[in-house]
Amino acid sequence: MASKVIEMKAYSISGSYEDVRYVSQPFCIEMAAEDEESVKEKVLSTIGSKHKLKRTQISITEVKELSADEVTNHIVKYQIGE
Repeated sequence: MASKVIEMKAYSISGSYEDVRYVSQPFCIEMAAEDEESVKEKVLSTIGSKHKLKRTQISITEVKELSADEVTNHIVKYQIGE
């Protein structure tokens, strides 16, 4: 049986979240995912669980697809096949 190979793309996601003191904390993360919606879901899940936040406390302002040479995170490079 042939298995389907999933094409992963690298993204840079930036935004902010409310920390415990209700101060807006900016973030910029590189992640690999199938598409833009998947990477948004992954960011909300990761930041939410790491900082014990609800999705409404996280604001994503920009999602930008990166080329392979723009990626700096070694894990993301591996995930996209570089």
